[in-house]
Amino acid sequence: MERAYATTGQRLARLGLRLQTALVLLFLVAPIAAIVPLSFSAGSFLHYPLPGLSLRWYRDFFTSDFWLPTVWNSAVIGAAATALATILGTLAAIGLWRARFPGRGLVFGLVMFPMMAPVVIVAVAVYFAYAQVGLANTYLGIILAHTALGAPFVVVTVYATLSGFDSALARAAASLGASPITVFRRVTLPLILPGVVAGALFALVTSLDEVVVVLFMAAPEQRTLPRQMFAGINDNLSLTITAAATLLVVLAVALMLTVAWLRRRGERLRGG
Repeated sequence: MERAYATTGQRLARLGLRLQTALVLLFLVAPIAAIVPLSFSAGSFLHYPLPGLSLRWYRDFFTSDFWLPTVWNSAVIGAAATALATILGTLAAIGLWRARFPGRGLVFGLVMFPMMAPVVIVAVAVYFAYAQVGLANTYLGIILAHTALGAPFVVVTVYATLSGFDSALARAAASLGASPITVFRRVTLPLILPGVVAGALFALVTSLDEVVVVLFMAAPEQRTLPRQMFAGINDNLSLTITAAATLLVVLAVALMLTVAWLRRRGERLRGG
């Protein structure tokens, strides 16, 4: 009804806002969209118009002993870092949500610091700290570093989900004789699960996208896919990089759609 009685100025303002939003989205998406067609190019150079269409670069990616080990490294490191970040981040979020103590805001800020600080600072700090205990140039060192980078995302999403959680449900379960572990497993976790999974997906994306820490921490046999793409751009530019980039874009879009679905599902659960 409000739109039916909107003035000409209000309609123009609304149209201008939509146009501005579309231009911003175009500015953000255009560089990514430009890479995707190049991965199907039949040529060997980064240029438009395309000389033809071909899947040669995808075949090169999936049959190359140069690229596949980096995919395996990214999968192993990403899975392990995501699991650790999800466990630690969920426990930290629940602790910060339930605890009431002086300086809680400071503790929350410290937990968020790896997400706010420049990645190169984290990478340098992690390298010098891990080198003292023999974790540099190891899979465990990279996994722990990626865990520190991903855990804040889990804390944020789980903490936001807990803000809509009715603590009376947990108290009611405890009053019926359930242990704290049972209350968490049967009551709390099912209700906050969308936030936990969303945080885990953000932690996974963070690990799969990270390159600076790997530059400092990884040995040659521990190169991840983003690290190899970075090296390929500097050493020997090949359109196989565009195929790898397109696959990462598709994975990121799929994960973001999953996060959006989980957020809507969480809202429906809280509403019910």
